[in-house]
Amino acid sequence: MPSQIKILCRFAKPTLLFWAICLLMPVFSSCGEQKESATDQNVEVQSDSFTFFDLSANSRLSQKVRDDLDQRLGNAAIAHRGIMDLEINYDGFLKQYFSVLDELNGDLNFPPGERIEHNMVKLMYRYARKKNAPFDYVELLFSNYSQVPLLFRIDFKKDETNVVPTLKSKYGEPRLIDWKAHDGQSLYWEKNNDFLIVSLVPDQFGEPEYQIRFFFVNNLKALLESERTEKESGQGAKSGAKAF
Repeated sequence: MPSQIKILCRFAKPTLLFWAICLLMPVFSSCGEQKESATDQNVEVQSDSFTFFDLSANSRLSQKVRDDLDQRLGNAAIAHRGIMDLEINYDGFLKQYFSVLDELNGDLNFPPGERIEHNMVKLMYRYARKKNAPFDYVELLFSNYSQVPLLFRIDFKKDETNVVPTLKSKYGEPRLIDWKAHDGQSLYWEKNNDFLIVSLVPDQFGEPEYQIRFFFVNNLKALLESERTEKESGQGAKSGAKAF
């Protein structure tokens, strides 16, 4: 594991470090040319919220925000409604290390064996590198009731931008998990019931790939409550058919 820690803390080139600071600090405009904040102007972003491109637990998805993200990450593929699986790294990881997230994942996918689709908006960015963003894949999920963030997934193969040291400087020292059953490692922070988890997931050659996950737990619970209320009123869509 020490070798992986060294990988995490490797210094990046100045231009790449610029990206890390701009993507993960709450005020993107301070990193150069002033730009509109990717949050609803009527929403006050609290300092105790995790942020990505200025998007925090209290942000609202809007056309303005989508245009801003497209400019920074390229055109998005958009999906409305869909299943939501919170599991990360390997089957049973959440149950072993994050019981709160595992229980929430069970609620999101209950009853078992059925395809449970949720009222959300999913933005997927597969060509962020064409915009000089250091990510191979970005997926942002928002509630279609309140437009607040639910889950962010960011994947990349190399920590070119010194992301982890940047996160440490902003949120403090993370807690460390050395996987017992697999050759991997996770760092995580918790704020206001939400989780930010950075995992080093070995590929087929044993080289670590980086996976960052933002779990906006309060917003996920609010989504479930809205869906429950909608279902009780008879307005919600039926869940999918049971699996074969």
